[in-house]
Amino acid sequence: MRDVIIIGSGPAGYTAAIYTARAGLKPLLIASSVEAGGELMKTTDVENFPGFPDGLMGPDLMANMQAQAERFGTEILLDDVVEVDLKGDIKIVKTGAGQTFEAKTVILATGAAYRELGLPREKELSGHGVSWCATCDGFFFREKIIAVVGGGDSAMEEAMFLSRFGSKVYLIHRRDSFKASKTMQERVMNNPKIEIVYNSAVDELLGAPNLTGVKLKNTVDGSMSELAVDGLFIAIGSDPRVWLVENQLKLTDEKFIEVDGRTSRTSLPGVFACGDVIDPTYRQAITAAGSGCVAALDAEHYLSDH
Repeated sequence: MRDVIIIGSGPAGYTAAIYTARAGLKPLLIASSVEAGGELMKTTDVENFPGFPDGLMGPDLMANMQAQAERFGTEILLDDVVEVDLKGDIKIVKTGAGQTFEAKTVILATGAAYRELGLPREKELSGHGVSWCATCDGFFFREKIIAVVGGGDSAMEEAMFLSRFGSKVYLIHRRDSFKASKTMQERVMNNPKIEIVYNSAVDELLGAPNLTGVKLKNTVDGSMSELAVDGLFIAIGSDPRVWLVENQLKLTDEKFIEVDGRTSRTSLPGVFACGDVIDPTYRQAITAAGSGCVAALDAEHYLSDH
């Protein structure tokens, strides 16, 4: 019987592990067999995580967090959780390798995956001109030509943010109207640096080893054109990884795990959630890490009270 099992190994999961391990709870962190470290494993330079003035690579940051968690006694298992039963006082966690674990508390740090366009070379060009996070990577595109794909508030916000850095920002949208709020639309349309490309979808990514442009397909007449850009930011939403728990925990309207206010408490006692799986808004390594700290402290208090 474990005091705590942590599912997920991004900044939230590792921070929860550091805190619970230092509290003497001997956490088991199940990190995934192929995606250990989370989305930051796909990131190149991380320059906005406090404490690293010269920046560092995403995989290096995650390796540091893992080493710190292990230093305090976290047991890390490189396997995939395939089934959980969280409804009873004893939580059941099963892995793909056939192991079954029992725990008094579970911390869910399963994260969220940015939606991709599904184009060839999209992953290859990630970090080489293609990005899903303006806050993370906008700085690298000072005085460059940038394109944003999407039509919701997040795409509008990305375009506005990137206009601080780029010399020109194209907002590419497959329709002639937006889902974004009227306020955000007005801000974008009144920004002299932003040009909207309506009725267009990115059909191909151009350039090697770095992005040099995109090929666009007109969604009305099917005609093709090319657009020279140095950066492409994909803002078509993200999907929280909730398939394990969607029939057991209360979710928000956006399908993220619902928590009680600023806590990490979910709709089931003894089950806590943190990081991007509860956060459709900020999606930063530092906010995920802080959220992991909250979950660890909440789990510790729960165990003390019970």
